[in-house]
Amino acid sequence: MAQKLPKVLITEPIPSKVISFLKQHAEVHVGKKGEFQNEAKLQHKISGYHALLCMLSNPVTKSVLEKGEQLKIVANFAVGYNNIDVDAAESLDIKVANTPDVLTEACGDFAMGLLLAVTRKFNEAESYLRSGHFKGWDPLGFLGMELRGKTLGIVGMGRIGQAFAHRAKAFGMKIAYHNRTILTSEIENSLSAKYTSSLQELASTSDVLSLNCPLTKETHHLIGDEIFEIMPVHSILINISRGSVVNEESLAKALKNKQISGAGIDVFENEPIVHPELLTAPNCILLPHIASATYETRESIGMLAAKAIVSVLQGESDQRIPNLI
Repeated sequence: MAQKLPKVLITEPIPSKVISFLKQHAEVHVGKKGEFQNEAKLQHKISGYHALLCMLSNPVTKSVLEKGEQLKIVANFAVGYNNIDVDAAESLDIKVANTPDVLTEACGDFAMGLLLAVTRKFNEAESYLRSGHFKGWDPLGFLGMELRGKTLGIVGMGRIGQAFAHRAKAFGMKIAYHNRTILTSEIENSLSAKYTSSLQELASTSDVLSLNCPLTKETHHLIGDEIFEIMPVHSILINISRGSVVNEESLAKALKNKQISGAGIDVFENEPIVHPELLTAPNCILLPHIASATYETRESIGMLAAKAIVSVLQGESDQRIPNLI
């Protein structure tokens, strides 16, 4: 009798190459888009599955993990993993994997593009043209901020923060950063980056403040009224990290009160819901969590998660699976 294949639940459609790879090793079920955005749905479905490949929007809580009596691994289709109760998983001997490294270049490109779009008012200018208002070149139309000579302050100088810094340096920007640890002198020199010991100092001296830090208890609402009050009035906020690092209500107020001049936001506190005040804030580009949205990167994310799943199901040692948390 043929041995029964382990079962893998993928919470929603992902690149077909990843699904095909997993089907070589397991029985695979793929959920519908948005099907498993709440805890109850996951609790109901997870029993009987040996592996879960989930999205950052799927709440993999202690209750969900406890229902997965046969669950051996949860692999997140993301570099972050704040949607997973990692402590509960460890107590239940369930492995957790994420997908570091493969998002770095796409996110670095995206952050640079988002900064250019905000500083040069791309959204406003395009809307103006599409609405039929463009009657010819205007010497005072949609004036923005040049990047050369300006300071980019980066909060969280990990792989993605460094990738953004490399691109910004090529545009002639000065690089400052605040991080839990100081980078090696070699990395600092390659980026011409200067360490700043306090967030307040970084925020008050940067023309652009970029958030590239993980979401933790310490970074929840790291950016709120206090920080917006000390940022220069011409400054720009960029956030491609996690939505809850920023107090969205405070950001909307800062934009409307002209405490800062603009923002580029790709992540939100309560995705897919966006704070209504933010939706009406001026010079604020809001995008639907697409920093890693290239064909190459999304496929690489899926394959990294899938290979961790197969390795665990086949009994590989933890040391041979580099993306286990």
